Amino acid sequence: DDVCAALAKNGVHVFAKHGASKKEYLNFIKTIVDANPHAIVDDGGDICEYLHKNTEYARDLRGICEETTSGVNRLKELDERSVLRYPAIGINDAQSKYLFDNRYGTGQSTWTAIAHLTNMSITGKVVVVVGYGWVGRGVAVRAQGMGAEVIVTEIDPWKGLEARMDGYRVMSIVDAASLGDFFVTTTGERMVIRTEHFNKMKDGAFLANAGHFDFEIDVPGLKKIAKTVEHVRDEIDEYLLKDNQRIYLLARGGIINIAGGMGHPVEIMDLSFALQLASMHFILSATDLEPKYYCVPNEIDEMIVRERLRVDEIEIDKDIRYKYR
Repeated sequence: DDVCAALAKNGVHVFAKHGASKKEYLNFIKTIVDANPHAIVDDGGDICEYLHKNTEYARDLRGICEETTSGVNRLKELDERSVLRYPAIGINDAQSKYLFDNRYGTGQSTWTAIAHLTNMSITGKVVVVVGYGWVGRGVAVRAQGMGAEVIVTEIDPWKGLEARMDGYRVMSIVDAASLGDFFVTTTGERMVIRTEHFNKMKDGAFLANAGHFDFEIDVPGLKKIAKTVEHVRDEIDEYLLKDNQRIYLLARGGIINIAGGMGHPVEIMDLSFALQLASMHFILSATDLEPKYYCVPNEIDEMIVRERLRVDEIEIDKDIRYKYR
């Protein structure tokens, strides 16, 4: 909220607040699109989805840039059905995004938030990471670095084998449910931890979501099987099940590093925001973009990472292979 206040003080119209309810969040989106925007930088794809359901607000829209994995998946799905109404660039598909923001940013900020909220030692605990995309990789390696035993669950056979060769135990989430002390979802998909998993968990298990919004953990299902729900600590709710098994849900199932923490380190976000800015400039400068999904142009992706190397005063070798062909 202090960031919102600072932006507003400098003349920026801000429609946001920390910890907004779903109803408040939707009202903020409605207020934003009511201005008939020319360009949108989205994070999660919710504005994109709203505009496709309410097309009268998109009549002046030149294009959109989307930050996240789940938001990009929404755009791709619209594009595959040939119903995408404006040019859209998926920031998340850029190497300068997923190699650093998804892996290092989310990996660090997730465990910073969990450690701060729980005040529990991660060392010696069993951590179950649900999903092994770039976010899952980052969450897993940080947990391993803090001394945890890491189990990865996956539906993709290649990623499952990759996780095994990275040194983690790999199994189904049904088998992992009874073993974990901490469960972290990283998939961007709905209801990946459900009632059949809650019932198998050990007493005192912690649930956190590092994926998209609040639908990866079946919170309504957890409430349904709980005898009582008690708010026991800031951003921690205790669900007491029928056999007196306690499950602790962090940040109400919202994105743990945002709802329960301060988000990514600034050095990581610099890369992502630079990609957003350069990609939006590309959209607004173009005159012939069709209403479809685009990846970040390679020249923009490379420009951003080379600029970061320059700022960090790092020199790399030049490609001279052509001299020896």
